[in-house]
Amino acid sequence: MSGSEQDMIRKVEKSDMKEVADIWLESNIEVHGFISADYWINQFNMVKELLESSEIYVYDDKNLDRDNLSGEERIISGFIGMNENHVEGIFVKGAERSKGIGRALINYVKAVKGRLILNVYQKNERALMFYLREGFKVLEEQTDHATGEKELLMAWDKDTGTAYDDEWYNNKR
Repeated sequence: MSGSEQDMIRKVEKSDMKEVADIWLESNIEVHGFISADYWINQFNMVKELLESSEIYVYDDKNLDRDNLSGEERIISGFIGMNENHVEGIFVKGAERSKGIGRALINYVKAVKGRLILNVYQKNERALMFYLREGFKVLEEQTDHATGEKELLMAWDKDTGTAYDDEWYNNKR
């Protein structure tokens, strides 16, 4: 990741939470068309509460000049949510997708965490291909009991660039 991309990523601030939550909802509805929008809308209030206590890094387009901007003038294009080494999700505004923001966010946490696991819906082919390009390997297929959708458990390890340590993974389960 270039220095300027890294400078665009920062820890979430309390003042960002409404925008982060809105990006979460908008992104889930847009990219998971195979799941009813009502499902995401019904999860929204719970997720807003969870976001408050989560480890989140935002891609802030105005971060380089943020000392001169109010919170309303900063532009958050996307974010990544983490729970220890588990990537809870990468969420990018629709118009900003395919511009390298997701890659910048995942590279940021790769550098910080070293080992990552995540779940991705099998029908979310664009995300699945993204994670495969980023060096993640499929470990197993599961069913998300809340939606009934098939999802893939994937992992990445810094030491090998792709593979992961079975013992580490089994301890995380």
